[in-house]
Amino acid sequence: MLANVYNDRTLLAAYWVSEKYDGVRGFWNGHQLVTRGGEVVHAPAWFTAGWPATPMDGELWAGRGRFSHAVSTVREQTPDDAAWRDIRFMVFDLPAHPGTFTERTQAYQRLVSGLNQPWVQAVPQWRVDSHAALRAQLNARVRAGAEGLMLHRADAPYRSGRSDDLLKVKLHADAEARVVGHVPGQGKYAGRLGALLVETPEGVRFKLGTGFTDAQRANPPPLGTQVTYRYRGLNDSGVPRFASFWRVRGE
Repeated sequence: MLANVYNDRTLLAAYWVSEKYDGVRGFWNGHQLVTRGGEVVHAPAWFTAGWPATPMDGELWAGRGRFSHAVSTVREQTPDDAAWRDIRFMVFDLPAHPGTFTERTQAYQRLVSGLNQPWVQAVPQWRVDSHAALRAQLNARVRAGAEGLMLHRADAPYRSGRSDDLLKVKLHADAEARVVGHVPGQGKYAGRLGALLVETPEGVRFKLGTGFTDAQRANPPPLGTQVTYRYRGLNDSGVPRFASFWRVRGE
């Protein structure tokens, strides 16, 4: 499942709300842990020991504000046991379950409780009765270090692809693009990166010139890298407005 973006016309009574965990999407297919892109996650044997044949969808998460730790740990071909002790598998769905999301929520909570493994946790779900309340919860959680919130449609079956069954609620819009060029810097950035030339999945090309650390300007993401950027709407030609680099995308 892939998320669309929440707007204030969303019928909130139809949705469950949960925190959006800033980690690496993980999918347990019943015998192996893989990323959203299908790459095998080389977790220590103890991490998945005793997991059921039931597929589980979730997030490999190291805690608020620790996205980089989660990505570096999950990407290692040889697992770092100490690093994995900080990773939790936050289960938020059961892909093979035939019921509605409400029914799947009850089922994954029972399944995770039965595992009794502290590094496997069931994502809490709750209801909200107004857009003002949702925005207040979003602001409070973001101030505490969360990435945002998610809305799951209560009566929806599990289905792959992008739809309004799953919505993300964030303070800033973000999207992904592929690096297709490096623009040399000038002035104080002479000899380093000035901007990334990127291309969206729709074929729109534009420059990302802000949001980089000094280390990233000295050693920019290679060509072909998928990056995430933040922006505030689109102009008439489809180019994101006020776009800034956020991070290299984690699978």
